Amino acid sequence: MKIKKRAAFVSICSNSALIVTKLAVGVISGSFSIISEAVHSFTDLLASILAYYSVKMSSEPADNDHQFGHEKFEDLSGGIEGALILIAACYIIYEAVMRINNPPDTHIDTSIGMIVMFISILVNGIVSEYLFNVAKKTDSIALMADAQHLRADIYTSFGVLAGLAVIKLTDITILDPLIAILIAMLILKTGYDICKAAVLNLLDTSLPEDERKIIENTINNFIPDQIIDFGEFKTRKAGSKRLIEFNLVVPTSMTIKEGHDLCDRIESVLKNNIRNLDITIHLEPCSSECSNCILYHKDSLACHKLRLKSR
Repeated sequence: MKIKKRAAFVSICSNSALIVTKLAVGVISGSFSIISEAVHSFTDLLASILAYYSVKMSSEPADNDHQFGHEKFEDLSGGIEGALILIAACYIIYEAVMRINNPPDTHIDTSIGMIVMFISILVNGIVSEYLFNVAKKTDSIALMADAQHLRADIYTSFGVLAGLAVIKLTDITILDPLIAILIAMLILKTGYDICKAAVLNLLDTSLPEDERKIIENTINNFIPDQIIDFGEFKTRKAGSKRLIEFNLVVPTSMTIKEGHDLCDRIESVLKNNIRNLDITIHLEPCSSECSNCILYHKDSLACHKLRLKSR
């Protein structure tokens, strides 16, 4: 958790410095594409602040008001971040279109703008790589969203840098608002992806198929030697926590202690294969009275074969 908080704080500091620099240079140079980059960085700053506080809130233990924990604060944060990005992109497009229709009679100082864009690319490249590494290590959707913002900022900064270079060579100033529109389109794509990921988690969408397969295969490895069958398999995600639940069919003669130990073994194996798991297991007695069950007689597979045949 300390690593996650530190990463979010680093992002806040870097974005704050870039916003001030880009706004100042955008006003001085007269370039709207640089100002649009400052707006983009401002959304990154808001995202960083939201990520910091969502990470802090999601780490709080369960209480009377949130008995299942606070992990979904990260998902909520991701959705808000995505919405802010979409709003910023729409604003940039609006202002760019206005400038195309009514071009300002000002000279664009491309040299200072190119220097700032180059610095922005370097800073965001270093910070985004750091955030991606921490997000993957901690499975934080908030930090991942923050890292995606900065990665998008790198691409847009490259676009602005290239556009300013072309303007410097050709003196075609209408390219400036056109570049801003291209930046906004990239921002829209980033905002959509972040909102989609957050909403899917908030709606309790099941885990990805590859993760579900790992879990199912792991449980199947306990059949027929330790359990008879399993079913009612459900999965969802809250923040970085993966929540799964399923039923285990066991012999009617199994004691509570044996069932408890069995669940502990299965949970241990599952948590070694999939990180951040919260597991709920319900034991059900086998409905059939089969004296040939392999769990009673290890030298016979009659019950297991019968069960497979009846499916």
